[in-house]
Amino acid sequence: MLYPLKFSPILKDKIWGGTKLKSIFGKEATTEKLGESWELSGIEGEESVVSNGFLEGNNLTELIEIYMGDLVGDKVYDSFGLSFPLLFKLIDANENLSIQVHPGDEIAAERHNSFGKTEMWIVLQADKNAELIIGFTNDCSKDEYLEALDTDKVEDLLQHVPVKTGDVFFIPAGLVHAIGKGVVVAEIQQSSDITYRIYDFKRVDDNGNERELHTDQALDVIDFTASKNPKTAYTPDLNHITPLVSCDYFTTNMIQFDQPLTRNYGTIDSFVAYMCLEGSFIVEADDTKVIVNKGDTILIPACINEVGIIPDTASKLLEVYIV
Repeated sequence: MLYPLKFSPILKDKIWGGTKLKSIFGKEATTEKLGESWELSGIEGEESVVSNGFLEGNNLTELIEIYMGDLVGDKVYDSFGLSFPLLFKLIDANENLSIQVHPGDEIAAERHNSFGKTEMWIVLQADKNAELIIGFTNDCSKDEYLEALDTDKVEDLLQHVPVKTGDVFFIPAGLVHAIGKGVVVAEIQQSSDITYRIYDFKRVDDNGNERELHTDQALDVIDFTASKNPKTAYTPDLNHITPLVSCDYFTTNMIQFDQPLTRNYGTIDSFVAYMCLEGSFIVEADDTKVIVNKGDTILIPACINEVGIIPDTASKLLEVYIV
């Protein structure tokens, strides 16, 4: 019988990474440049491995092959087969990330045999004066953009958004973006690792080489229209469900709770993932109890219709599924 599944994080060193994923979430870093923790991944060669129960040691693709719709939902399995459709990350930007853009489904399939990459972020920690780059301040033409790129002034065209803990941003494919220095986010995205880097602040690696830019590929992808209101507005509601983002690729809710809650998933025909952002809680499903701590991500198989979440302390989680 399937049960709520925990996975071993996949840790990624990055040139811009830091130490906060260790200090805030207890990730077992052996480096001072830990940039990403992939919490739940079906990316080929980077599949998450179960860390609890009798399925411990099996990876996510193997589980989908065995359990199919019972694990991910019949509708999801019919659409994606053995490919897990989402990727869940924690990201620590100790330095500015490159300014980048992601292709949508059509171009990603044509060029890379991949899904596109629409994503969302929730800011989990932000230093003083931290910011994100989200889209263009004003409508921009390709010629204006290329001229700014040639003269190192592309940042002047882009919208710099001050951020604080709890801010939420929806980043559809085509929207230019970057996580700024001093920001930690949780990211939920389509299962794709396709990124077009359009500017990288003239940074060089240990050998003195600048990282590759993807200017030509990005031109057909970038949305050059102004992005006026990049933040997702929401009002937290203690012990109730707070909707954050709903799109074709995922639905994300926030649950802040300090008392036991019951969630019924009998009508959605999808797996559900919980990302624990604060506190700790117990997930009860059938006869199974699983402890979930801050920084953990847990997968609720689609065949489990009812879940109890019992907080040890006041807790906050993201609830993610596909509709």
